[in-house]
Amino acid sequence: MTEDPRSLYTRLLEDRRADIARRVERHRTLGYVRLGIVASGAAIVWAALATQRFSISWTLIPIALFAAMLVLGDQLLRTIERRRRAARFFEKALARLDGKWAGTGETGDRFVDPEHPYAQDLDLFGKGSLFELLSTARTHIGEDTLARWLLAPAEPETIRARQEAVNELRPRLDLREDLAVVAEEARTGVDPVSLAAWGEAPVLLGPGHLRAKLWFLATIGTLGFAAGVVVGLHSIGLVQMSERSAILCRDGFLLALLVNGSFLYRKRKPIAAVVGAVEEAAHELGLISEVLGRLEKERFQSPRLAGLYASLDAEGEPPSRRIGRLNRVMELLDSRDNVFVRILEVFILWTPRHALAVEEWRRHSGQAVRRWLTAAGEIEALCSLASHAFEHPDDPFPEFTADRGLLEAEAIGHPLIPEGRVVRNDLRIGGADPAGPRVLVVSGSNMSGKSTMLRTLGINAILAQAGAPVRAKRLRMSPLAVGASIKLTDSLQGGVSRFYAEILRLRQILDLTAQPLPVLFLIDEFLHGTNSHDRRIGAEALVRGLVERGAMGLITTHDLALADIADVLADRAANVHFEDQISGGQIRFDYHMRPGVVRKSNAIELMRSVGLEI
Repeated sequence: MTEDPRSLYTRLLEDRRADIARRVERHRTLGYVRLGIVASGAAIVWAALATQRFSISWTLIPIALFAAMLVLGDQLLRTIERRRRAARFFEKALARLDGKWAGTGETGDRFVDPEHPYAQDLDLFGKGSLFELLSTARTHIGEDTLARWLLAPAEPETIRARQEAVNELRPRLDLREDLAVVAEEARTGVDPVSLAAWGEAPVLLGPGHLRAKLWFLATIGTLGFAAGVVVGLHSIGLVQMSERSAILCRDGFLLALLVNGSFLYRKRKPIAAVVGAVEEAAHELGLISEVLGRLEKERFQSPRLAGLYASLDAEGEPPSRRIGRLNRVMELLDSRDNVFVRILEVFILWTPRHALAVEEWRRHSGQAVRRWLTAAGEIEALCSLASHAFEHPDDPFPEFTADRGLLEAEAIGHPLIPEGRVVRNDLRIGGADPAGPRVLVVSGSNMSGKSTMLRTLGINAILAQAGAPVRAKRLRMSPLAVGASIKLTDSLQGGVSRFYAEILRLRQILDLTAQPLPVLFLIDEFLHGTNSHDRRIGAEALVRGLVERGAMGLITTHDLALADIADVLADRAANVHFEDQISGGQIRFDYHMRPGVVRKSNAIELMRSVGLEI
């Protein structure tokens, strides 16, 4: 029998913590060994000087041992840090299972768009959001990919391909742990857009004969510098030579200085541009190369993952090796800050030669950078969905149907509510044979679960069309565009009232119906900011218009007059409700959706429960 996620996470966390404790103790022991080596070295020095019986060169032995202990200690510290990252990975996984994950992960605030038709209403981003629950990505490109999937529905073929990939990645906990460990620093470093743009930008130092010219000028410069050294030594009497030879050497030195200096002056701008751009880009590529290197070790079977893996390979050479070559060039380029290299720069042309090497790397590999980033980001996003699937083994993948405008859910619940507290409901809207209602008018008392029902339906539709499992016993649906009006507020700075913000969103939802996909609309407290008469007329007209345009969805209301919309639309609409029970002065909710219109309100009881005299 497969070990359940909680038991597996707990066992692996204990293993990582035990390993950390052993290595910390080993590092402490190394510290004592280093102290012993220092003491023995001091004793050797004292004995050599005091007794004169053996050479002080014996101190080279403790010096070598001390250096070896420093290297071992540094390696041990790096290993300990990686084990701590692994422990944090399992701690966060257990926090997700315990429902204590809000505020512990990446919230995705940078993806918030107030104009998006459902992102804010369905809590996609922010503290305690769907993104924070799902995302285990360690690079910005992985986070960007996951956010993009949540913000727009994919085609059914793409969804099925992602589902197959998630199923393959679901048991690969070792891969997800390794990615969390190797890419700890990548979150703060990699800007995929600028990095891909750097790789694809026009080459500033064209090939032509520049390489041969640089080596020729460097040879002249080296000979000129050597001639200058000889002249200098001759001037202080350390080298004997004729006056004619001295003049020739001096002229050679000045000629090299003039020719190479002129070349550097003419090429200063493109060289500076190349060096400035690559210094940031190479650092970012270095961060993401660990992710690519780990992915290169995997072998995949599903078509989506196999295709992504193939895109990492370029001309038979993996990205990590190609990036390694660029890193070696960068190490040499960084040497230009050495004082001796600065002095010799005009003669050996150190910076332009290695800037040309950077441009040659970009000419051969730059176009592949975007492909590498895209593949790495998609695999990280798939790993995020796979983690969620692994941690919720009872959550199924949705079924997609060719019927236009259908959503049928059995025991559907909200994925952000812990499993022990979530309440599930069944519903069906749309479809053809037999056709269900296209609109559910949801009435109910305050806090009874109306808004949560809307969010439950919307967020599961988003998960389904991103390629993730859903919180339901079964979900069958057609591809849908989602539009929601749930969390709208007024804006003092923007001079927009809550009512005006709502009608703008309704206009946006109506506009969505012009797109190819049927629209799933989720509207909370329909036209709440106006009087009952206008609300009744406006709501009926808007719902009728949405239905006639092929849309379907749910609207909630406290105004029971709006329940008459279901009668006006006949079999295309139905009333459902949530209710509460009052027992011993306490209001209790069961959060189960029932057919029909609610017949009571709890507003008076709620006011009394907080001490208001009513």
